[in-house]
Formats: sequence, C-alpha cells, structure tokens
Amino acid sequence: MKLVTFQLNTTIGPVERIGALHGEGIIDLNLGYVSWLAAAGEGRAYEVAAHEMPPSMIRLLEGGGVAMDRARRTVEFVAAELSRRGRVVGPRKERIFYRRGEVRLMAPLPGPNSIRDFTCFEGHAQIMGPKHRDWYEMPVHYNGNPRSVIGPEETIPWPSYTQLLDYELEYGIYIGRQGRNIPREEAAKYIAGFTIFNDVSARDVPRGAYLAPSKMKDFCNVMGPCLVTPDEIDPADLRMVARINGEVWTDGNSGTMYWTWAELIEFASMDETLYPGDFLGSGTVDNGCGIDHGRWIKPGDVIELEVEGIGILRNRVGARPKRARSLRLREGVVR
Repeated sequence: MKLVTFQLNTTIGPVERIGALHGEGIIDLNLGYVSWLAAAGEGRAYEVAAHEMPPSMIRLLEGGGVAMDRARRTVEFVAAELSRRGRVVGPRKERIFYRRGEVRLMAPLPGPNSIRDFTCFEGHAQIMGPKHRDWYEMPVHYNGNPRSVIGPEETIPWPSYTQLLDYELEYGIYIGRQGRNIPREEAAKYIAGFTIFNDVSARDVPRGAYLAPSKMKDFCNVMGPCLVTPDEIDPADLRMVARINGEVWTDGNSGTMYWTWAELIEFASMDETLYPGDFLGSGTVDNGCGIDHGRWIKPGDVIELEVEGIGILRNRVGARPKRARSLRLREGVVR
C-alpha cells in the first residue's frame, strides 16, 4: 500500500489530508473510512472515523498495525465502489477520490519526530576519508533537522553560504511502533514503510573530523513521493537511479548496503526509545551524489530520484542568492 499526505485548496485555505494511491488517483482515507462505516450501518461514522482513521499521517502511524488494516480495508472498499459505480462520495456527498493533478503531494510525513541519517554504503563512506575500522563495527549517523522537510515538486532552496550544492540519492524508513532496545530479530515489526530521501548537501561548508554536518545539511531534507508499506517491496534489491535534467548520473542498488535495516533499528533503539513517526535514512548509495562524479547541480536543474517500487521524487533547484555570506563568525588564530 502506498500512502501519501496531500494538500487540498478549500475556501478556508490549504488543508492537509492523508490518502492512498490507487491507479491514477488518490483515495482520501478518512472520508473513505467514513463511507465504509456508514455502509456498514454505523450511525456515528464521522466521530468513529476521526478517532480510528485520523486525517494525519503521524496519528495513523501511532495507530500501528490496526490502523494500517483499516486503511487497507478502506482502499478495498473505495476501489470496489469505483469499479462498480464509477464514482464514490461520502454520506454528505463529500469527494473521496482525486486525480493526482488535482492535489499537491507533500512529504509523506511533513514533520517527522526525528531524523537519523546513517552512512550504510561503503563506497560513499570512503569519500569522507580513509576507511576506518569503527565504520565496519558500528553504524554511523547524524541527527538531521525534522523541520526542514519538503516534498515532491517543491523547490530546493539554495543557501546563501554555499557555491557547491549536491543531491544525495537515499531511501529510508518510518518507524511505526514505539520500542526500546529492539533486537534485530524483531526489528521488521517496527517498520511502517519506506520512502525516497534526498539529503541535500552544501559541499563547501567546512566539516572537521569530529564535527556534525550542521549547516552543511540542516537547510533541506526532501522526502517522498509516498510511504510504501513493507509488504510491497524487497529492500534488499531495489534499483536506485538519479537523473539530472533527464540525464542519468547515478544507477545503483539498495542491495549494496553494508548495514541492514534490522541492525540500524537495533542500534538506534539501544537505550533510546523509537517512536511512530521517527525517520531513519540509509545514507547515500554508491556513486549517488555529484561529488562522486565531480559534477555539480545548478540553479534551475530538475532532480529526479527513483527507487524501484517506491516511485520518483522530483524537485527543481532554486535560484542562488545574489549575495553570498560566510559562515565564519570570527577570523583569527585559535588559542
């Protein structure tokens, strides 16, 4: 099942809803569930649906497997109605099915609780410096900025302090259950779904050996176009392709990950609680960014990241600010 967060323009302004991709359209899960309940004779369909099928992705994930089962039943019900009648509406004649061009897709989870982005591909790990034994013994990750997430078709901002902007072809998981000290044998139960991740980076920002990425990455994290539940794909063998203005720059495979998702979940939850809506990134696939090729994206470029079974995450690069700024707040010799 492919789940999305989408935005409707109404008389009261933009409204966020959650839905499921179906053919060339999107099913509104909350109103679809209302219709399913009403058809089953539930007199308080709207009140029940607001609790059992809330119109926000984070609350859906908090509902765990039970909520996901309701979402699947809703999709099956609406799909059957569309096949039989050609249309489906809510009890109050609300619209339930939209063509993709009629709504704006957002990041599957516009505001994840947290972002932990790992470095799981050996080839990409090498660009950070010589091989280090620790990398082979313990997963490496940094904590990203969950408030800088954007979605499909949104413009990637160009920070005023960089001349070298870079894409990074990754994918990641959303956690669907709360857990702590999760053994790898149980980790699969905690994965709500997968999405594509573009970890946009400012390559000319200074980064010392023991410093966090900080301003190098915190300005933009691109996710989308959907959340794909684990039953839909095999994460051990997904083709990963990056195109810049239609030209293939990267053609890799998820199967080259050194660290598995089960190991990452075990590591991340070590004496630390994971919550529904937390995001874990894979890190960049081998040859998955411009620096690997000695090529750089430019303002106006269209970046398309495609991961087999998930879809295409498409964004345009924004304009470079006319006035550049330095990140250095002080000049001089360190005492």
